[in-house]
Formats: sequence, C-alpha cells, structure tokens
Amino acid sequence: MGGRHSLELALPGASIGAVAGAMAGGLTLFAGQPIGMATLSALSLAVPLALFGGLYGMLLGQGVFRPGTFGPVGIYWIVAFPVSRLVQESLYGVGLAEGVLPFLGYQAMVSVGFAIGFVWIHERAMPHWLMRRADDNPLARDLLGLYVRHASLLQARKGRRR
Repeated sequence: MGGRHSLELALPGASIGAVAGAMAGGLTLFAGQPIGMATLSALSLAVPLALFGGLYGMLLGQGVFRPGTFGPVGIYWIVAFPVSRLVQESLYGVGLAEGVLPFLGYQAMVSVGFAIGFVWIHERAMPHWLMRRADDNPLARDLLGLYVRHASLLQARKGRRR
C-alpha cells in the first residue's frame, strides 16, 4: 500500500512535467518541423520531466522538500531539467553542436525559470489533489497537514504586518 500512496503523491508533479514536455513538441511543430519530429521532441522531453516531476512529489511526501520553499527545489531542477533536456537532445535535437558542458550549463540557467513555474503550478495543484486523497492515503493526509500549517503561518505573518 505504501507504494501506491507515494505514487499518488507523484501524480500532480508528473502531470506538470508531462504537459511541459508536450508543450515543447507543440513549439517544435509551430516552428515548422514535421509532425513526427514534433512528436519525438514532445515525448523525449515529456517522459523525463514527468519522471522528475513525479519524483519531486514523492520526495515532498517524504519530507525531503517542504511546501513554500524554493531553494532546495531550485537546486533539484538545476540538475533534473538539464538531464531531461540532454535526453531530449540525444534522441531528437542538434543542440549539442557546441559540446555537452556548454549545453548543460545553459540548460542549468534556463532551469531556474522552469523551476519557478513548476513550483508555482505545483503549489496550487497539490493541495487540491491532497484534499481528494487524504481520506484514503495517510501520506496525503500528513502532507496536507503541512500545507495547512504553512498557510496558517503565512496568514499569521500577513496579519501581523497590518
């Protein structure tokens, strides 16, 4: 049962990663590439981003990450996003013409923007998912409690500033 419970926590992050990767395929199609290449581009980025996004949700449920923090998540994506892009470029692209290290360095810089968007969407989607799963999933119930405590802390801070 514990495996299923962890996998349920992975769903929001995996969904965000999959959609982000699929959007890359759409942009490839928009840039004039054939539909087969756009599909390969989408899948070769969507799969690793979904895996890393899902892993993030599982790590969040295990307490490795905390709701409302960006620093550790930013570092996570500084590694995960370039690896995902390297997978995509290895299967699809021609972006490695300058070499692997410059490519990875550039992707690490771009990853900060991806991380901000990922966290922003995840922080809005995850509590709703947790509310739906809390009755059947003790990990979801515990993580929802962390989100509620975090929201209460933010509300208290906001009230003191007024």
